[in-house]
Formats: sequence, C-alpha cells, structure tokens
Amino acid sequence: MIMKTMHIGLDDTDSTRKGCTTYVAALLVDKLQKLGASFIDYPNLIRLNPNVPWKTRGNGALCLRIRYSEDAEERIKETVAYTVEKNSDLGFRGTDPGVVFLDARTKIPSEVRIFARNAITGVVDLKDALKLLTKFKGEAIGFKNGRGIIGGLAAIGETLQSDHTYEILAYRTPENYGLKRKVDEASIFEMDKATTPYTFNNVDLERERVIITPRGPDPILFGIRGESPGILKKAFKIVKPVEPIERWVIFRTNQGTDAHLRRVARLSQIKPYSSVIVGGTVSAYPRIIPTRHVIFSIKDESAQVDCAAYEPTGILQRVARKLIVGDCVEVYGAVRAPSKDKPLTVNLEKIRVLKLVPKIVYHNPICTKCGKRLKSMGKGQGFRCEKCGFRAAGLKKVEARVKREIRRGLYITSTRSQRHLTKPSIRYGMEKSHGVVEELIEGWHFP
Repeated sequence: MIMKTMHIGLDDTDSTRKGCTTYVAALLVDKLQKLGASFIDYPNLIRLNPNVPWKTRGNGALCLRIRYSEDAEERIKETVAYTVEKNSDLGFRGTDPGVVFLDARTKIPSEVRIFARNAITGVVDLKDALKLLTKFKGEAIGFKNGRGIIGGLAAIGETLQSDHTYEILAYRTPENYGLKRKVDEASIFEMDKATTPYTFNNVDLERERVIITPRGPDPILFGIRGESPGILKKAFKIVKPVEPIERWVIFRTNQGTDAHLRRVARLSQIKPYSSVIVGGTVSAYPRIIPTRHVIFSIKDESAQVDCAAYEPTGILQRVARKLIVGDCVEVYGAVRAPSKDKPLTVNLEKIRVLKLVPKIVYHNPICTKCGKRLKSMGKGQGFRCEKCGFRAAGLKKVEARVKREIRRGLYITSTRSQRHLTKPSIRYGMEKSHGVVEELIEGWHFP
C-alpha cells in the first residue's frame, strides 16, 4: 500500500451570523480518520493579518496535515469539498470559502512559507496564491470569489516551527446555537488559578470576567489557550460545562505569539493594514478625544505618525496620557489607513517606553518676607504678595522637576482587548525555540 502525505488548507467559511472554520476542521478530523487518514500534526489554526478590511471574524485559517493510502485520495478530497460547502455560510456577502490541497513529497516550499508570512503580517493577492499553486502542482477549490484560497495556502505555509501555542476548542450541540452559553464560571476561575502560567487569557481579572466563552452565534462553547496539549487536557477537565458538548479538538496555533508584528526601521516604511513595531520620539502632547481615547504623535528623521490608545486598552490609555514631548518609545500595533479627516495611525497593542525626559513645571516665586507664593501682576509687570503686599519686579518663575508617573518598560493592552495574535505578558520568557513540536497525545480530539 502506497502512503502519501497531504496538506489541506481551508478558510473563509464563516460569517458574522453563523459558522466557524475551526468547526469545519473539527468535523473533518473525524471524517478523515474514518477514511483511514492519520494526522502527522495537530490541526493548525493560523491567525492571519487582523487588519485586512475583508477579514472574517477572527481571520483564522486552518490546515490539516495527514498521511493516507493512495487509493483514498479522491474520497478524501470529495469529503473535504462537500464538508466545506455544506458548512459554509454561502448566502452571506463576504463569505468566500476556499480549499487548498498540496501534496507533500518534500518540505513545504520556501516560497509558500514566505507567502504565509506575508499573509500574517501584510496584504497578499489571490493571483499570487494561484501562481504558487500552479508552480507547485497544488489544487484549489474556490466558492464564490474564492478569497479563502489565500488563507488556505497561507495556513499550509505556516508550519509553526518556531514559537507557537495550543488551543482546545469545545463545540456546542446545534440546538444551542445562538443561545446564551452555559458554563460554570467559578470552575473557569478555578482552572485559571490551577494552570497559570501555562494557560493564558482565560479571565479578565481586572473586571472579574470570563473571556474563554465567545459571545457570537458560532458553534464554539469555550476555548482554552496554553503552552502544551497536556496542560490543556488538564484545564479542560476542570471546567464544568452546563450544556452538552458535541465535540472538541486540540489545535496548534500562532495565537499569543505576536506573529503579526513586523519590525520596521523608520516611520516612513509603515504601510496601511500592516502591524508594526517601530520606534520614535513623542512629538505632540497626548490629546483626549470623545469616549476617552488618547492620541499622541511620534516622529523620527523620516516621518511623523499618530498613535491611538483606545479606552478598552486599559493601561495603554493610562500610559499614553502621561507621555510628554521628547519621550522615546517603541509602539506595537495595527496601521490604520489615512482617511479624509484622519491621518495614518498606529492603533496600539503595546508601548515600550525606552527613555523618559525630565518633566519641568514653572511656579511663581515665594515671597521673601512671609513665605507665601506670589501672584503675577501681568506679563512683564512682576509679582506681588496678596498676604503682606510685597512687590517684586525682577523675579522670574521658578523651574521645578516633577516626578514622572510612568517608568521605562513594556506595557500591554488589557486582557479583554488583546487580539488573538497578541503575545500576553505571561508568555514572555516562555517562547518555544525553533523546531520544538509536541507529538500528538492520546485523546487529542473527541469524537
């Protein structure tokens, strides 16, 4: 019996009203195993660039990497195509599913890996995806405009050989779709306490709110993110659902790794819809706009850009308020394209304060007779003491250095507003090195 290896990528099956591409992948795990396929990796959940205007909800693409007997190839492809079509919201404008099949006689081609990297950090084109598929003899199925082919190929190309995490996703039974999710919240806080720091983003401790249960109409009941499949199984056993679970699967993923951020040397190199790390000097004092958002500007020798810390970012907003002209910072975030009334702006996910300049304030001088602070009599007219009547024409305001209310260091947006890809503070120092991949554990999915 001749055994072959295949990578199956899929994307863009869901909409804002229903569906989830991870659920389609979960269905396929069961179906493909029944066809005799064996998995050589956990299903890969690859979050793509979160800033592209046409993204799906979480902009997650999936890749299934399997070994199978040659005589099952057509049945496998037919099963994948049928399952994607049946479970996609094809009636929704903007849902454009795509499926990619790539035979893996050798390693994933470097050009496909570069394409994946560009799809995670920037903007790529369907034409480029199709050219690569032609060059490397891949196959693609596109529904409607087929934009999902981009994500399918990118998911195949991102092999997660460096830093990665895992997520266990539990799915609801269909009769509960759209209803309030029923999970014992106390058990989630218990799980978080028992598994930290090896799981992350389970709860928002600042507001004492659970964040592993989504709020949309998708079929996910809850998802736990962590450093290894083993810790996720432990965490999963602690959480107490109060409604039936249809199935669950462990995924390997780029979530929580900052994979979307690309360092650029100068502000002039920033491009709309990308996510960047870039340094600069604060060039305009922070200003507050309605709903308590904070905007400040940074510059270097090449350009000046605005940076925005929105209210939900919590500590970022508080730090941004305290920056002054001359401070040196490194900003991390999504680049919003300029519009008619708004310039190019970096929407902040993190701020690293590199250098703080002295904050100087000026006070009226002290009365030399009674010790009370003098009052100005007007520009160029000197000062007078309201208590004892002393007047002084030649005095000037007194310079004083004020203690800064922020320190150098890295500040990260609040847990509740972190994107799927944002690396939380708890993961710093826990990054995985190149080539470290966990073997499939027993019972990594159900059924």
